[in-house]
Amino acid sequence: MVKKGISKVRRIESNEGFLMSPKNDFAFKMLFGDPKNKDILISFLSAVMKIKEERFEELELINTELTREFVEDKKGILDIRVKLKDGTEIDIEIQLSYTKYMAERTLFYWSRMYTGNIESGDSYSKLRKCVTINILDFVSTPLDKVHSKYHIIEDDTSYKLTDVLEIHFLELPKLRDEKLKGKIDEDDETVEWMMFLEADKKEVLDVLGNKNEKIKKATSILEIMSKDKKTRMLYEAREAELHDQATKIEEAREEGEYKKAVKIAKNLIKKGMEVEFIKEVTELTQKEIEELKNQMNN
Repeated sequence: MVKKGISKVRRIESNEGFLMSPKNDFAFKMLFGDPKNKDILISFLSAVMKIKEERFEELELINTELTREFVEDKKGILDIRVKLKDGTEIDIEIQLSYTKYMAERTLFYWSRMYTGNIESGDSYSKLRKCVTINILDFVSTPLDKVHSKYHIIEDDTSYKLTDVLEIHFLELPKLRDEKLKGKIDEDDETVEWMMFLEADKKEVLDVLGNKNEKIKKATSILEIMSKDKKTRMLYEAREAELHDQATKIEEAREEGEYKKAVKIAKNLIKKGMEVEFIKEVTELTQKEIEELKNQMNN
């Protein structure tokens, strides 16, 4: 079978030298998870959650670790966790690799965040609202929306049972979906931030920066980060790990496709079909089909 290529290292095209992509989860956490850049994080959260920035004024960053060991950890999740003054917790994660059970995974991690607010014997009144924001580099829902928001509601009346659960999906590839042309409001601040994350050319960042001061500042910080040797080393280490993950996923997918093709080919061989027809149906090579024939005859 013909092998499919793995996507190359993420970077933004720029005439001014190397510029890392904010879509890389390490770069994202460096940018939005740095206490010095709280105003950028607040602008992003305000846009996504449609809440005034004043609500986030006393925002507390909970997890800030970014060691090389953590960056290269195959199971490491480079999310950003924050707590608001009223106890609300928000978790932001970029997911670059396709995950089939994204909804189930989201609820699993949300439930851990929610139950982590309470100790055995505590009153349920101590439980606080938890918000999950998933930024996805793949399409996860069938909705014609780049940004979808979920709560627990009653089926017939849409009555909201409780406000403690709030989940957001930001699906970056939908920004390029031809079907959604004309339906995406490029002046919406959430869309602007999504376009910032999805950008592959410096010119795109400049255009967005002219519309949004916080994106302009984020771009400037990204440029500074990209020039720092240690930061670039960690960025490239994370890219290498993400590339390895993508390669393993692709290889597993190809192995599954190959096994399926072999099964179909064997059935067609049993039916006496011509090699050319089997090649066309299964995409196996003539050599692979001949080897299958020999195995079946022995």
